[in-house]
Amino acid sequence: MVRQIRKAAVLGSGVMGSGIAAHLANIGIPTLLLDIVPRELTEDEKKKGLTLEDKQVRNRISQNSVQKLLKQKPAPLTAKKNLALIEAGNLEDDLERLSEVDWVIEVVVENLAVKQQVFEKVDRFRKPGSIISSNTSGISIEAMAEGRSEDFKKNFLGTHFFNPPRYLKLLEVIPTKDTDPEVLSFIKLFGEDVLGKGVVEAKDTPNFIANRIGTYGLLVTVREMLKGGYSVGEVDSITGPMIGRAKSATFRTLDVVGLDTFAHVARNVYDQVDGAEKEVFEIPDFIEKMIENGWLGSKSGQGFFLKKGKEILELNPETLEYGERKKLKTASTEASKQQKGLANKMKALVYSEDRAGQLLWNILSPVLTYSAELTGSIADDVVAIDQAMKWGFGWSAGPFETWDAIGLEKSVARMEEEGKQVPRWIKEMLANGITTFYQENDEGKTSYYANDGYKELLENSKVINLKTLKKRGKVIKKNSGASLIDIGDEVALLEFHSPNNAIGLDIVQMINFAVEEVEANYKGLVIGNQGKNFCVGANLAMMLMEAQDDNILELDMVIRHFQQAMMKIKYSAKPVVAAPFNMALGGGAEVCLPAAHIQASSETYMGLVEVGVGLIPGGGGNKELYIKHLKSLPKGVDFDLQKVANKVFESIAMAKVSTSGEEASENNFLNFADGISVNPDHLLYDAKQAALALYEQGYTAPARTKVPVVGEPGYAALLLGAESMRLTGFISDHDMKIAKKLAYVLAGGKVPYGTEVDEQYLLDLEREAFLSLVAQPRSQQRMQHMLVKGKPLRN
Repeated sequence: MVRQIRKAAVLGSGVMGSGIAAHLANIGIPTLLLDIVPRELTEDEKKKGLTLEDKQVRNRISQNSVQKLLKQKPAPLTAKKNLALIEAGNLEDDLERLSEVDWVIEVVVENLAVKQQVFEKVDRFRKPGSIISSNTSGISIEAMAEGRSEDFKKNFLGTHFFNPPRYLKLLEVIPTKDTDPEVLSFIKLFGEDVLGKGVVEAKDTPNFIANRIGTYGLLVTVREMLKGGYSVGEVDSITGPMIGRAKSATFRTLDVVGLDTFAHVARNVYDQVDGAEKEVFEIPDFIEKMIENGWLGSKSGQGFFLKKGKEILELNPETLEYGERKKLKTASTEASKQQKGLANKMKALVYSEDRAGQLLWNILSPVLTYSAELTGSIADDVVAIDQAMKWGFGWSAGPFETWDAIGLEKSVARMEEEGKQVPRWIKEMLANGITTFYQENDEGKTSYYANDGYKELLENSKVINLKTLKKRGKVIKKNSGASLIDIGDEVALLEFHSPNNAIGLDIVQMINFAVEEVEANYKGLVIGNQGKNFCVGANLAMMLMEAQDDNILELDMVIRHFQQAMMKIKYSAKPVVAAPFNMALGGGAEVCLPAAHIQASSETYMGLVEVGVGLIPGGGGNKELYIKHLKSLPKGVDFDLQKVANKVFESIAMAKVSTSGEEASENNFLNFADGISVNPDHLLYDAKQAALALYEQGYTAPARTKVPVVGEPGYAALLLGAESMRLTGFISDHDMKIAKKLAYVLAGGKVPYGTEVDEQYLLDLEREAFLSLVAQPRSQQRMQHMLVKGKPLRN
């Protein structure tokens, strides 16, 4: 059976339900969002003369949730226009419309009886073969399906999204004994390929995988904090990035999640387990008191932390009063900072006897043994548990990867010395001489421990792992800033790996080599990497140093080389595909704009932001964005050249940055032929496929054409708006100086309106303007401020 999800319905329009609806809309799936019918009129409705029978009233709850999507932060929608794909309705009038949809997702209140009532109605109105799932965070999936029809049961399963659905990668899929294996396979594949999720199959146990272990770990941390006399701030200072966890660490995470939500999840396990495990899941008294007080975290304005002005205060759990936030600084925390790699950093911490080491050992060791105890009952293997914790809680290493990092033998010996219970299968594993959960061979292939031996981890053909390819000897050439890697099928990939992927001469040299090598021996080139960001721009520190030393000739040479490299990308005889993700700013955007194709991640934040450091783009960004705008216009239709120039001027002068790949497309950084990858793990694969497709279509370099510009009249028009902003104090005199330079470049200098100029002429204007600004003391102050403070200076 060939399945498609052409339309969906989400039942329950709370934060989670509306977030799931938004995520479906982001990928182009029309979605019905249904909620209960209000039983009372609001004062506003009464004033309008509405009754409880009016559709506007009956759909009020879901309609309000739809409108809230536009105001929520972080934004659930990748583009505001996607809101049009969500239709509000209610659970009484619109149930018949479930016959229109291919997937029904239940997200109502976490109460088994209520869910069963909803599913009884769904069973009556759904079309045969449609998939039904529950987004429950822990209620039994089997129990929900009791009494339902055979067709319902075989198409029913759990699909537990993590909040917010757009940003959190994990999707736990929970089949029942009656779920059709074909339905399970379809949802897992759909979740990965279309929804862009990291999909983990979980068993139908309380809180499934991530919430079970994550909640346990959070409660263990609270217990150890109280026992050891640590403060909330001290705990957070060492339970975040220092041990490979999210920046929000422990208590900031709880504030973001909401203490009421956290307590509900904890109680769900508490009610279904016994013994020592039950004790851990008991909510501490002071947290119960916080919930009573309404101190639920971020959504209520205070929780474990309270912001007063610019100061962030921490809660004292004993007095429930707020005070100065503390940080834990010990010999081991300082030693950890000197180490390279997570394994070495963690060893320096957990085996230390100081306060930080003791706390981390007392937190980590029970989480590791608990994860081992649950292996087989909550998930089939260690890989599923590790992936769930990384994708759901933002850990850089899962429990078993963490155990490998600190050393299995050494840690187990210490646990047994301290009288801790170590699961029998771990002891048997060590007795058989197996000392790691994962092992990697010389070719970079990974195996994991399962059933008394190692099992090879199947490689996903849509996931290109650059680290593995390097181990397999696929590097064609490398220098300090970049590597050219053979990624198979006669496609090469240029990877930036300088600090922050900042562009310097080393990267420019590798761009030139890469294009020449690909033209001679490959079908196409992908520019991409698997760092934190695609590229945050040019090497600002180097430029500032040269400018302060008055080495303008040196800078002129650097900018010329960068511009020439960008033209080499644009006019390569073989297709060049850029694969931006996360931040692609300044020079990072300039690398993408001349490419034959851009394959952007859905989460791409792209913009020409140079004005923030007192400059304008110098690598051809002004010219290329202007040309992209021109190419986006319908062929054969008259257009206003000035409007195009105005739009590009505004984009660069205001340093506009897209908030998604889709918005980058709306801002013309991408055009209609470019692509967006929803799953970030598939980005390089998708980019490679785009390069191959272009090659197979007989790709040839674009013809060199002249560019129409607005000239002197357009320059004057561009400055009108900027001058009014200066006069009203919105921008400074130096901002105005930058605006004049930018306007002159975009206008094409002192030529008549409509003059067609060649690209090199525009590049020369751009370079001259860039060099004149970089020599300005105020621009240098802005550059210095950005390097030191990490934010723009208005001077």
